[in-house]
Amino acid sequence: MKRILVLVFFAILSCTKLFAQSDELELAKQYYANGEHEKALTIYQKLYKQDNDAYYNSYVTTLRALKKFDEAEAATKKIIRKHPNATEYTITLGSIYIQRGDTEKANALYDGLIKSLPADQNVIASLAAKFYQGTNADFAIKTFQQGRKLLHNDDLFTYELITLYRFKRNKPELTEEYLNILPKNPLFLSQAENTFSTLFEGEADYDMLRIALLKRIQKDPQQTVFVNLLTWQFLQQKDFGQALNQALALSRRTNSDGSDVFDLCRTLIANEAYDEAIRGYEYLIGMGKDKPLYADARIELINTKNLKVTAGKYVQGDLVDLEKDYINLITEFGRNNITAFAMQKLANLQVFKLHKLNEAQKVLEDAINITEIRPNLRAACKLDLGDIYLLNNQPWEATLLYSQVEKEYPNTAIGQDAKFRNAKFAYYTGDFTWAKGQLDVLKAATSQLIANDALNLSLLIADNIAVDTSGKALQMYAHADLQIFAEQQDKAIKILDSINIKYPNNALSDDILMAKARIALQQKNYADAAADLKKIIAEHPTDLWADDAVFMLGDIYENQLTDKEQAKNYYQKIITDYGGSLFINEARKRFRKLRGDKPDGL
Repeated sequence: MKRILVLVFFAILSCTKLFAQSDELELAKQYYANGEHEKALTIYQKLYKQDNDAYYNSYVTTLRALKKFDEAEAATKKIIRKHPNATEYTITLGSIYIQRGDTEKANALYDGLIKSLPADQNVIASLAAKFYQGTNADFAIKTFQQGRKLLHNDDLFTYELITLYRFKRNKPELTEEYLNILPKNPLFLSQAENTFSTLFEGEADYDMLRIALLKRIQKDPQQTVFVNLLTWQFLQQKDFGQALNQALALSRRTNSDGSDVFDLCRTLIANEAYDEAIRGYEYLIGMGKDKPLYADARIELINTKNLKVTAGKYVQGDLVDLEKDYINLITEFGRNNITAFAMQKLANLQVFKLHKLNEAQKVLEDAINITEIRPNLRAACKLDLGDIYLLNNQPWEATLLYSQVEKEYPNTAIGQDAKFRNAKFAYYTGDFTWAKGQLDVLKAATSQLIANDALNLSLLIADNIAVDTSGKALQMYAHADLQIFAEQQDKAIKILDSINIKYPNNALSDDILMAKARIALQQKNYADAAADLKKIIAEHPTDLWADDAVFMLGDIYENQLTDKEQAKNYYQKIITDYGGSLFINEARKRFRKLRGDKPDGL
């Protein structure tokens, strides 16, 4: 019984001691967090004397914070003698030397650890991890490099070295690591491209990659992954001709079905490299009618020619030639699900560029009746046909089609588009109250473009009905707006110029300027568009179209008039003067890009 009481006494004493240590430890941590390092050290020193191993890290960290390097060195050497195989303590000693300014002494310690490494993959990885945790990435890299030598395997530790080289922003070594791994792991190509695109900062970096790739291709021309990466590199440098050349050469060498070339052509189109995309599609067509991509390439070739012509200055003959190309294509392949998209493009060309409403109407009516047409494409064709009905003086047929699509696709992007077209139909025909009700709902649309357009049109109606309850001037403006939509610019200008004569007290002056700017943009008259937009900013700086005008000017100067400094100024004006604008996020992104900021995360 007496023995049991003694054991209980010592157990209670031990628990009491532990509780006391716990309280002291928490107090020391609080002192350290508050920057009261001397107070923290007093407690840690006491605890360290009681248990060297348990309180070593806290004790030495506090000593280092107080720059008491000699005491920190002594404590570390003591624990190294106690645990000679625990390399983390040697790394800590080296970091003490570095903090004290004795880098050479630290490096000698670290080199000693690396030289004494055994040929054991786990030990090597463990030491590198300890270096990295000690914020010494350089020696983590050296450890892995030594590990490769010891284990006679240059493929080891690739992923770890990629991470370290990326952290160190060591672009040449990072490039070499990726080029080493890609032949055996081609699925890493996308990861490599993403890494390079975020890390590389200019032409010099991409030139370095190109030279490294050309050397690899020369040594091993059968490695298609290098050619694919070289194609990507040319795309990053906007050298679209060379990118296509590489893809064509690879396709010929591997006797492929051309799918890589077809995918590349889509990227070229997205970058407005229409001539290169046309050359790519012509290559695919030249492979023969029996090839799987022949029909798709024929269709996309004409669509690309359409984009090229309509994106620049064109004459009537260009449009007529395009129309013939579409008609010949549809004649060759028939009116079916394969050519339905081309039929939609033909109809849009006929209605908006050639103003052949009846022919366009027939083309889309035929497309909608194709049995196997994709549902989304049929819905899009219905909406476009509704537009033609509206322009061809068949308004009720137009709204019927819009309503059909809206009901078939509720709460979707195409359903919201249908709802917006129905609201615009009401606006064009003078039913402003109903139009505004629909537009107010669409202000919360998932499509930012539709939401923005709906907001602007709703405000336009509200502002003008408040001034003129009869809405006569607004009816004229809506009619001009319809002519702009139909690309009947001359008719639109005549109506716009008549509004102030017929209704001199209207509130549409900024709206008329915006409408004229839109017409100038349709006609590729960017200088005239800029002049009208500047008038809006000068004469109506707080009205509906002010922030639109500022952003549009930025876009014109950036992408059409090639004055990056002016573009930057207008984007900055959105940020500083129009904080509530829907364009602010895009303006901020473009401003930072023009200023030369690095992408987020670097």
